Amino acid sequence: MHELIVCGWDEVFVLDMSRNGDGLPSKIWSWKAKDSKGLPETLKKRFNTTDECKPVHGGHGILITSSGGAAALIERATGNVVFYAHVPNAHSADLLPNNRVAVAASHAPDGDRLILYDIGNPDQELYSDELSWGHGVVWDEARQILWALSDTEIRSYRLESWDTSEPSLSRISTIELPDVSGHDMLPVAGTAYLSISTWKHCWLFDRDQSEFTLHPQLANEVDVKSIAVNPVTNQLAYVRADEGHWWSETVRLLDPDVNLHFPGEHIYKARWSGV
Repeated sequence: MHELIVCGWDEVFVLDMSRNGDGLPSKIWSWKAKDSKGLPETLKKRFNTTDECKPVHGGHGILITSSGGAAALIERATGNVVFYAHVPNAHSADLLPNNRVAVAASHAPDGDRLILYDIGNPDQELYSDELSWGHGVVWDEARQILWALSDTEIRSYRLESWDTSEPSLSRISTIELPDVSGHDMLPVAGTAYLSISTWKHCWLFDRDQSEFTLHPQLANEVDVKSIAVNPVTNQLAYVRADEGHWWSETVRLLDPDVNLHFPGEHIYKARWSGV
């Protein structure tokens, strides 16, 4: 659990954090769409601005989305593409039961949406629901709930008709955000919390109480693109956009505090791997 997955430009790469000394940690894995096996040529250029790199299957797979208009599930051992889809301004994704995946399309030409796909049928939508400026998707296995983050609210959904060929989502609740521009959403392992970033603050959302509290470490951090807590060491990794940009050259770590500066990089998110 000492690996950090980083994305934001045309490359998704993994850092070995166990070797972090005086210099930058070693890059031990890299994926670029242009070199990928199993990805249609029409999709390769759409991964030039990756904005999610979420580990799944215990870190053996990585879900990648791109604001360029695509989503993919990558097998880490081989780099092969297991699933792909054209998704306008894709910003987040998560795996669902029965080999399905949910993807958030933000600022999409045909409407901001939360879209369902079957991994066995790439690029074929099963179902969608309107989701303004969708930026976050989290499947909550313990509660059997799909959480989705928009620019103004968090929604919870129940899976419906899931054992059929026509699955759908039923909205359970809609909770207004305490600030605008919902951006990142990720579970804090071993707790009921989702960490959430908005325009001017970062928050913890209690899934059992449906309550927000300011994040104890990042409360007033502005324009945070991602927050991730290592479930073993509790070290927090976050990305805050550099002034005037949507990206950063730095991944910031807390407890212990370290700034990892990568000159020339356009980093958007950093996620701890399960490997």
